[in-house]
Formats: sequence, structure tokens, C-alpha cells
Amino acid sequence: MTASIQDSVRPASTTTRSGAPLSLDGVTFRYPSRRRAGAGVGPLTLDVPAGEFLCVVGASGSGKSTLLSLLAGFLKPQAGQISLGGEAVRGPHPRLTLVQQEAALFPWLTVAGNVGFGLRGLNREQRQARVADALRQVGLAEYGARRPHELSGGQRQRVALARALAIQPGLLLLDEPFSALDHATRTALADELLALWWQHRVTVVFVTHQLEEALHLGQRVVALRAGQVVLDAPAKSVSLDDLRRTLEDEGP
Repeated sequence: MTASIQDSVRPASTTTRSGAPLSLDGVTFRYPSRRRAGAGVGPLTLDVPAGEFLCVVGASGSGKSTLLSLLAGFLKPQAGQISLGGEAVRGPHPRLTLVQQEAALFPWLTVAGNVGFGLRGLNREQRQARVADALRQVGLAEYGARRPHELSGGQRQRVALARALAIQPGLLLLDEPFSALDHATRTALADELLALWWQHRVTVVFVTHQLEEALHLGQRVVALRAGQVVLDAPAKSVSLDDLRRTLEDEGP
């Protein structure tokens, strides 16, 4: 990947669908015991415009996972508020979806069944159309009848991404989704993710410990240390060395 990867995958046109703006206002969460890796996050105030691709980086214990759990609604802020599209996030939200390190597919369901699992509010024809479209977008149009054990690791992550896209989210959260894959597969999936983002312009928060990945994928990079934002800048304005120094600097 190169620094111009976003330009290289930009399609000629985009869909009219767009993401939802995300806002954190004084969000704080502290764990009851400091024996846990990381003490929590906050207070964090952060605005993510609709359709932005934001990458969050930091060392282990910096608060990345806690932040993602708060955004997903798995944890509730002890102070402050998170809002998506102007609506407070007080738990798992129908307009957001999370793709984790492991695809977490249901082994007893087909690929199509996994992708359509979150679409039970639609009628059969609508659900089938949505599933078929999502699988086509990730290059698995012919794989709907297969089971997860018949797929490679990269294909399983594509299914997880298709499942996330199928609900047409306003916010897509990604927790190091390519970390378990080999370099070539990881690079290919990163290109595909960017192409899909350009098409849908969903708001993305992508958490990674790979600094190069963050600078290549993100429009903007936020670095966390000890639960605090220590850098918030456009990705193209930050060098890899500067990002490393920021995360290594323990301050006074």
C-alpha cells in the first residue's frame, strides 16, 4: 500500500447513502481496579463527521478496546455522552455494527444465513436481495451456500464485512479485523475495504496497533495513551516516525 491508496481505490462515482456523524462529549469510563490492563478512557471529546474514515492507534492498555466498547454500546460512559446522528447511544444501536478480529460466524449457518442474520425485520425477498448485494460487494457472490469451515480466513473476514454492510449502518466499527491474516491477504482486504468505503461513505472507526495501516487507511488518525488523546490529525500530515515518537513519549 502507498500513501495515495485512497485515491487509487476511489471509484468513478459513489452511492447516495452516507454515514452518520459521531460525537463524544466529555466521555469518561474508569475500571474499578487498576490491576486490569489500562485504567479506562477519558474525558474524551471527539467529533467524527459523517462519512469520515478515522483510525485509532495506541499501545496495549491505551484505551482502544475500551473506546470501541463504548462506541458499540457494550459499556456505558460514567460521564459524558456519545451520540450518533444526533441520537444518544445508550446501548447496542441499530445504526452501528462491529467487525472484530475473529469473524465470529455461526458455524451451523450458511454464508448467506450469516450475512442475513441481522436482517430478520425484512421480508424474505428483501432479505435475500440485501444478502446477495452484500456478498457481491465483497467478492463472494457464489459462496452463499457454503459453510464457514469451507472458507479461508480472508473469506471469513469478507463474510463478516458483508454481514456488517448488509444492515446499511451509519457507523462501522472495526477492531483490528485483519490482524490474524497473512500480509498479502491483509493488504488485499484493506484495498477492498477502502473501495467499499468510497462507495458507501459510511462513517468508519478503525482500531489498529499497526501504525502503517492507520496512516494508509485513515483520513484522520487519533492516537491514545493512558486513555487520553495525544494526537488528532489528518493522516497525510503525520509521518510514521512522528506517530511512533508520539506514542513512545511518556510526557512529564
